[in-house]
Amino acid sequence: MSAVLDASAFLAYLNGEPGADEVVRRLPAGALISAVNLCEVYSKVAERGGDPQRLEEALRDRRILGGAVEVAPFTRADAVIAAELRPLTKSQGLSLGDRACLALGKRLGLAVLTADAAWDKVPAEVAVAIVQIAR
Repeated sequence: MSAVLDASAFLAYLNGEPGADEVVRRLPAGALISAVNLCEVYSKVAERGGDPQRLEEALRDRRILGGAVEVAPFTRADAVIAAELRPLTKSQGLSLGDRACLALGKRLGLAVLTADAAWDKVPAEVAVAIVQIAR
């Protein structure tokens, strides 16, 4: 696996937004997305009037999910790490979903891809390599 995708990075890829090329570059080596972050993606689709179930089916049919991108469960270990990250990331406004992504990256020792500018101010103590894709 090459990296963990934040919801913003996966949405950039799906929508052809700035930074999508960085996600595409990493897909041949495989990428992970936390189930929590995939829920965020589907929630955005639903919020905009789309059908999350249809998107899920399309992503599986195209072998994006279950192929280039694997969905990682949110584990008890991730829950502990995400909770420990709360004091370090609260001032940046990082959400539970953001911390779930960081926790997965930290647990597996993988870089995390994001298009969220708020992550620029994440302190080094988080100890996760963060790659801003939308620069």
